[in-house]
Amino acid sequence: MRKVLFFMLTSLDGYFEGPDHDLTWHNVDTEFNEFAIEQLNSVDTLLFGRVTYEMMAGFWPTPFAIESDPVVADRMNSTPKMLFSRTLAKAEWQNTRLVKTDFAAEISRLKQQPGKDLIIFGSSDLAVTFLQAGLLDEIRVLVNPVVLGNGKPLFKGMNSRLSLKLLKTRTFHNGNVLLYYQPVQQGE
Repeated sequence: MRKVLFFMLTSLDGYFEGPDHDLTWHNVDTEFNEFAIEQLNSVDTLLFGRVTYEMMAGFWPTPFAIESDPVVADRMNSTPKMLFSRTLAKAEWQNTRLVKTDFAAEISRLKQQPGKDLIIFGSSDLAVTFLQAGLLDEIRVLVNPVVLGNGKPLFKGMNSRLSLKLLKTRTFHNGNVLLYYQPVQQGE
């Protein structure tokens, strides 16, 4: 069965974006880029909520993105994508299918189909929705060595406690630490 993964960069104090949607603190370099390509190659479907989708769709198809990061741009543009939004009328980024209702049923159906894993990049609100529905199989948090002091918390909107099992860690030369977690269902 396919797994649904969630990947997000955070500050040490747990924010995924700073004040005014600031992402300039992301600590990315060549090693991160190599990891990003590995991760993209391990999945066959990208999952987005509206806000992250609009940001990604506004960047990856651009000549700047294609010239500056051709391998990642190719994977982001060519990989099938699903946009989960009740407000957008259409999805214009190539290979994107819009899902407007019954998000949980759609993910449950996709998990049963053959293929590689599915991944949520960013889209913390969508990830929280899937977590609360018991549909996320793995959480990957890349902790950046920075304290923001303010911003949007990674799991804003979680309304109940969630226990996690640490699967593995990876330390990057630039000080980033990648944590792989599996949600633990009650009774496990």
